Amino acid sequence: IFSVIDKIGANAILFFLFTIYLKDTRFFPWLLWFPVLIRSKRRWVLSTIEVVEEDPGPFPKQISQVKTLFCHKFSISGHGVDEEPTGVFSIDANNGKVYAHKAIDREILDSFHIKFDVLDRDSGSRLDKELAFDVEIKDINDNAPTFDERVKRANVKENYPEGYLPVQLRATDFDQEGTPNSTVTISVVSQKPDNPKFTIEQFDERNAQLKFTGCFNYDTAKAYTIMVEAKDHGTPALSSTATIILGIEDTNTHPPVFKQNKVLEMSTSEEVLRVAVEDKDKPNTPGWRAKYFFIKGNEDGNYKIVTDPKTNEGILKVIKGKDFERTTFTNLEIGVENEEKLFVCPGKAPAKPAAPSAVNITIKVIDVNDPPHFDKDTADVYQKEEEVPGKYLLNAFFFLSPISSTVIRFELIDDPADWVTLDPKTGKVTSTKTMDRESPFVDDNNIYKVLVAAIDDGEPPATGTCTILIHLGDINDHKPKLANSTLIMCGNKNDKVTVAVNDLDAHPFSGPFAFSLGGKDKTLKQRWKLDPAVLISLKPLPYGNYSVPLVIQDQQNMIGQETLVVLVCNCGKGEECLKKDPLTVNLGGAAIGLIMAGLFLFLREYNQSKSDEGNQTLIKYNQEGGSSECKVCGGLEIKP
Repeated sequence: IFSVIDKIGANAILFFLFTIYLKDTRFFPWLLWFPVLIRSKRRWVLSTIEVVEEDPGPFPKQISQVKTLFCHKFSISGHGVDEEPTGVFSIDANNGKVYAHKAIDREILDSFHIKFDVLDRDSGSRLDKELAFDVEIKDINDNAPTFDERVKRANVKENYPEGYLPVQLRATDFDQEGTPNSTVTISVVSQKPDNPKFTIEQFDERNAQLKFTGCFNYDTAKAYTIMVEAKDHGTPALSSTATIILGIEDTNTHPPVFKQNKVLEMSTSEEVLRVAVEDKDKPNTPGWRAKYFFIKGNEDGNYKIVTDPKTNEGILKVIKGKDFERTTFTNLEIGVENEEKLFVCPGKAPAKPAAPSAVNITIKVIDVNDPPHFDKDTADVYQKEEEVPGKYLLNAFFFLSPISSTVIRFELIDDPADWVTLDPKTGKVTSTKTMDRESPFVDDNNIYKVLVAAIDDGEPPATGTCTILIHLGDINDHKPKLANSTLIMCGNKNDKVTVAVNDLDAHPFSGPFAFSLGGKDKTLKQRWKLDPAVLISLKPLPYGNYSVPLVIQDQQNMIGQETLVVLVCNCGKGEECLKKDPLTVNLGGAAIGLIMAGLFLFLREYNQSKSDEGNQTLIKYNQEGGSSECKVCGGLEIKP
């Protein structure tokens, strides 16, 4: 028994040469020259043999040896020998030398587990339980770190705030993890243009993000080309690069400026004038499109200004005209800004933001013939329907004339039912016929509309209009009537029908209605009853038509007398009367025989007997007296 105390260091490997004499008759003493044996679950495993990856050779190359004092043979098998990948390792059966036959890439296989047997040279029998040893491939720095994307593209707006950019980078190194060979540093190698400055912030051995300091300027650089490098810490260090193409999108960094700051215009058209601006931002972007607004002068809302989407000009338009009698000039101050908020680099921003560009516009008001103006666009009149014609409704002279000397005449433009008349001089509106609320010319709101016009004698003549709204109040002028004067009662399954009523009057001159049986026939009450708008038969009725007189009364006791025809029939399973079957006639054998005998008579031969001709005379039969004597005409003689 012996022991080994390791005082050299944790990474030291000790080799021992010792002789083991075996007394068992089946085994012979043999000597192993290997690193120390390690006990595994089922076998002895020799300490790991290290082989440097990508060893240039020459091959075969000895990597270890098994030594013995006796004549034994050796064999190995398993991974790298007779299992894929085969032919990597072999052993000299006589001297125990272990060889490698090719270079090994650790990134494909980082270790091999090989079985080891000691055999009797003469008999070839196994002398010990199966042994094994491991071959571990020692990493070298043979892989340069690479980026996931060799060329990466991104776009940001010109006003993007400094700091992190939306550009993530990831590098991968396939060398052994946790060693300097796979530790990667990512950095910026070069950039074009030079400003602003780009840097890299690395979060771990693989991931990083692009940063910048300063501001972008679309006018000087519309894109940046940035080269980044991923470099490992191996010996020698290996590296690779990637290219980032960062596009810049223009934003609002230039305010619009008016080309003229004063304008004098004389116009009577809707479009008064156009004002133009200059903007150095990219055309047809929110930072270039102009947005015009009034600073002062449009307190009454007479004007509006819109942007021409093609030219970016401001179009000043008239919403409502200025009164020439009140003012002859209008002074407007108009400002302009962009749809997008103006961006100024924080390091270059002024202490006080610049005011938007403005322009002063003076508009001369040209006199034109203004039309007569009614106080209101509509005038309301209230009256009951069916009132006596000739009632005064309205006087249309209530208008404001811009020029007091203007002569005004009135015209009736639209009176669809021809119910009113208009005095052309005074504008007095009077009814000419009774007005019916139920007329088709009255709308659903019980309003009858009349359009009147006031026309001056200017050049050219100008016209103002007003719509008179006549609100017609309802009266109880219509009797309730049956909605349907004929109803079907399916006698085979029902004994009642619902009576529907129409009344053109509105509430409270219409329903709910009261029903009662009318007429003088006292037997009606024995056959029918009402409950309250349902007509019920008191006993089964034969199929046929029944006339039922009804008295219908609305809420204001307006009575309507109607006759309801009830058709009692068999409806089967439906709601309509079934159709009657057509009439048919069946003939017996005797009748058919008589018909055939009659037909055979026509097949007999006949001889006509001779007779005298009749008198060919004209006789007035409308006179009293006898007619000519009757002559016996010849008959037919039937020959048997």
